[in-house]
Amino acid sequence: MPEPLFLGVDLGGTKIYTALANARGKILAEVKIPTEAGGGTQHVLRRIVQTVEQVSGQSGVNVRPAFLGIGAPGPTDSKKGIVHQASNLGWRDVPLKELLEEALGLPVVVANDANLAALGEHVFGAGQGVADLVYVTVSTGIGSGFILGGKLYSGASFGAGEVGHMTVDPDGPLCNCGNRGCLEAVASGSAMARRAREMVEKGRGQGILQAAGGKDQISAVSVSRAAAAGDREALAILAETGKWLGLGLAGVINLLNPALILLGGGAMQAGKPLWDAMEEEINKRALQALRRRVQLAPAGLGPRSGLMGAIALAIQSSEGKEETVFAFREG
Repeated sequence: MPEPLFLGVDLGGTKIYTALANARGKILAEVKIPTEAGGGTQHVLRRIVQTVEQVSGQSGVNVRPAFLGIGAPGPTDSKKGIVHQASNLGWRDVPLKELLEEALGLPVVVANDANLAALGEHVFGAGQGVADLVYVTVSTGIGSGFILGGKLYSGASFGAGEVGHMTVDPDGPLCNCGNRGCLEAVASGSAMARRAREMVEKGRGQGILQAAGGKDQISAVSVSRAAAAGDREALAILAETGKWLGLGLAGVINLLNPALILLGGGAMQAGKPLWDAMEEEINKRALQALRRRVQLAPAGLGPRSGLMGAIALAIQSSEGKEETVFAFREG
């Protein structure tokens, strides 16, 4: 009997990342293409189907996949497979499970992308064997997922893990969600870029401007590049970002008492200045008994965390454990 195969899709506002894997999570083929979200829902669906066809053809294995797991950005009803709100896709209440099952003729399971990144790290990455962990991604925004008691905690309406929208500064900058002072508004890659642009507008930040090549090109990457070259203003931005991030994570530690916090996302590549400031703030604000218990570490799967979580979800779903669809065996 041929080995069952599984499809995983990490759907984002800018890219669709799809892979075909076996039951042990070994990737047999993978492809990444632009999402082209501006083309509308049906266009994005066709793009997803295209990637599925590509990885199926590349693998050279003539076996029909047993299940497809897909991570989508924003609040998602995993039971019904509906993406309620994905701002970077322009989606509201899209029945993704139903649409993909109709297009592919395969069973499909849908979940929030940050939750699946936590699951991917728990099953295949740096969180293997850890029953209580938090995964946080710091990039354009801030997202997270919680593994509690060995299971992905999704909340009463599948919305748990919105760490980026905890208010840490009531009088802080406006967040994309409409609130002020969210962690995402002060500690994300977008927040780093905003501070850098504000500096340049005031006639400062010339090292950052030079690293970016122009005001319109300023990003978290250019801030990190300038900091690596020793630019004091860029280093100050990283320190401030790390401080805010540490403040938010201290609250997570005090609330959930995890054994491990895994940090991923492009902004966490900024390096030691950000990481050191984050840890210093955590040490100040987390209850010491809980701080001593938790380990902070980089995510082990890098950009594959969400993809591997989608594959893990597909494998679990195929085992017929719908009532505990997020409960994975350890290791």
